[in-house]
Amino acid sequence: MIAHLQGLLHFKSPEYLVIDVDGIGYQVHVPLSTFYDLPQAGSTVSLHIHTHVREDALQLYGFQSPEEKTLFVRLISISGIGPRLAVNILSGISPAELVESLSQNNLARLISIPGVGRKTAERIMVEMRDKVSTLVPGHDVTVPLKTAAEEAMIEDALSALLNLGYKKGVAQRAVDNASKRLEGEITLESLLKESLRELA
Repeated sequence: MIAHLQGLLHFKSPEYLVIDVDGIGYQVHVPLSTFYDLPQAGSTVSLHIHTHVREDALQLYGFQSPEEKTLFVRLISISGIGPRLAVNILSGISPAELVESLSQNNLARLISIPGVGRKTAERIMVEMRDKVSTLVPGHDVTVPLKTAAEEAMIEDALSALLNLGYKKGVAQRAVDNASKRLEGEITLESLLKESLRELA
């Protein structure tokens, strides 16, 4: 598996690059964030690579930073998100902003990325928000700490909403928004009432 490439930038476009390594040209797909930072064709480049293997193809995806590659790998592990959409997401939002959006439950920012609908954004939020501190090492993200009792009430409220038939992503967002508004004065009853108001 190819994990890194360093060579001559033979060709570049927003869709893909060709990197010449000892006479062999590797086609590499990159997000716009990486494309914007590339030097002119003919210069030496060094990229972190993810090798994506399918039955009918072997594709390389390149990134300027290991953080971008980490986010890409996490994104394609989510059901319904393939490499092309993951590149599109990273083209539309920086790693730092993505982590910040996840930590603040900013669903609207994810939906604003071209190609990302509400359901996809909700899947990203549900599957990545709890891993936010490990997504971009060294990136300082302030996540409000909750007491064990508050966490238990949040889990109970979420379970109640799921039993009522709400989808997990929608219910999770409603409970999170409700808990923020209640700001420490949380009981299970008040949390459920506020969550249901959010869903109305």
